[in-house]
Amino acid sequence: MNLRAPAILIASRPHGETASIARLLTENYGLVAGYVAGGRGRQLRPLMIPGNALEAQISAKSDNQLPFVRLELIESRAPWMTEPLPAAAIGWACALTASVLPERLAYPTIYSGLDALLTAVCHAPSARGWLAVMVAYEAMVLRELGYGGMKPDLDGDFAAQFEVFRGLHRPIRDYLLAERDRDVMAARTALGERLKRMMT
Repeated sequence: MNLRAPAILIASRPHGETASIARLLTENYGLVAGYVAGGRGRQLRPLMIPGNALEAQISAKSDNQLPFVRLELIESRAPWMTEPLPAAAIGWACALTASVLPERLAYPTIYSGLDALLTAVCHAPSARGWLAVMVAYEAMVLRELGYGGMKPDLDGDFAAQFEVFRGLHRPIRDYLLAERDRDVMAARTALGERLKRMMT
């Protein structure tokens, strides 16, 4: 493996003293995990934030080897990680994607959908501008992974969109995340609680 591609960082965990294991979503190569030397160091730490758009150089000598990854920043979503509601939305979208996609299987529709969702979260004035995009993304992930062809009606107001969001909770929990860590679904619950406060 030797490739260079735009990628969205959807998860990162520490490895050793200073390195990180990054999980990157690419359009043409799917979800790729790789070793980032110095990923927890001062220079690269700002890049290792879920939601960041990156240029990734990914290389491995064999299919059985964890690839080495070099990263360059395209767009940082870090400024929105200090705002509770956008941070919850970005965290949930990335956690869902990282939890349900198989590695190295391309889902270009999911890649473009996640990119559009993150852009909406970061640039809309409030959740009223991105909740419909979130719901559309969740429904698309369900469809792409073979769990129904539901296309929710998102033409209503914020309250109607929130009801659709609530309605997707069960299929996401029971189908996409049935055998996954409960902490992943807890991220969606926390997001839902923050969205609910907007209607009071």
